Amino acid sequence: MTSDSQTLNDVCEFIVDCLHNTAPIQEDGYPLIRTPNIGKGRLDLIDVYRVSEETYQIWTRRAIPEPGDLILAREAPAGNIAIVREGEKVCLGQRTVHLRPNQHKVDPHFLCYFLLTPNAQGKLLANETGATAKHVNMKDIRKLELGRLPNLGIQRRSAAILAAYDDLIENNRRRMALLEESARLLYREWFVRLRFPGHEHTRIVDGLPVGWHAHVLGDLCVEIREQVMPDSVEPDTPYIGLEHMPRRSITLNDWGFATDVSSTKHRFREGEILFGKIRPYFHKVGFALIDGIVSSDAIVIRANQENARPLLLMTVSSDEFVATTAQEMKEGSKMPRADWKQMQQFPVAVPTEGVLSSFNEVIAPILDQLKALSFANQKLRTARDLLLPRLMSGEIEV
Repeated sequence: MTSDSQTLNDVCEFIVDCLHNTAPIQEDGYPLIRTPNIGKGRLDLIDVYRVSEETYQIWTRRAIPEPGDLILAREAPAGNIAIVREGEKVCLGQRTVHLRPNQHKVDPHFLCYFLLTPNAQGKLLANETGATAKHVNMKDIRKLELGRLPNLGIQRRSAAILAAYDDLIENNRRRMALLEESARLLYREWFVRLRFPGHEHTRIVDGLPVGWHAHVLGDLCVEIREQVMPDSVEPDTPYIGLEHMPRRSITLNDWGFATDVSSTKHRFREGEILFGKIRPYFHKVGFALIDGIVSSDAIVIRANQENARPLLLMTVSSDEFVATTAQEMKEGSKMPRADWKQMQQFPVAVPTEGVLSSFNEVIAPILDQLKALSFANQKLRTARDLLLPRLMSGEIEV
């Protein structure tokens, strides 16, 4: 161990704040890293916002993020930090900080994990300010005390162990993204383009294949409004708020617990669909992996028949459904909300039993795999988080 205690500023070549402007975004281009894209160790580039070459040049004029650099979230939530990896050419959005570790003094991966330890997070967030959104000041980031760090060899070995867990988690995330995309493409091919198996030999009458039936969403499902107070359930009952629901992902694999909240919530069961009704264009909709309680800002949807659940899920998570819901949403006093009465009127083409069974034979295993991969990642994160403070403190020798 070295004898000198150091600050974060001491072990970095520079620590610079982001531009305090909203970057104009577009469909393609360079990833714009906002606070939701900063995970615990890794950047989340799934469905990331993107910017043009011109915007990239302006937003990186202070410093261009390079592999081995760190990006820290100053708020929402403050304290998350991730490393820029090979092949990731990104620029910083608002409320982020760019750090470049001096690799002669500290291993970047080690520093990233070190800053995620409970001890470092406690120091970093001790002086959070702000009446509404809490944030960390630049001066507090720069003067953060790191204490005595191990030598570079130990740093690299410790970081490599934790990175191996994150590599497995990332691989599973990529598999999940591919599975979800394959489900979306299949739904679009069969139910939007009507290119289902046997379509070549099926006549279309009044816009529907023969044997199919025109329905509305309300024919396939009901809204569940089973109210419950969090203190009336077990403390470890899973709680899903809008903050736990990812955008454009049907797998609801993140949650808190009933002890985290106090106001009235709604109960949901495994397999039911949750639709975030605040600003529905955020596209927060997916299926529950467990039983639990959910924010009243989400709609709990239950299929009337089990064999219709995959079709129901893919319908309400489709771009067409979300766009229609967003167009017809209610303008609330503070935030626009999805209107369930209007959502129920969305047209749904219900296929023959044979086509529906064939669709379920493909989609059901995908949903099972998504659930299995989600739980595998939870176990990996738990193991990593248990190891992290012990490795960083030197309690475990490497």
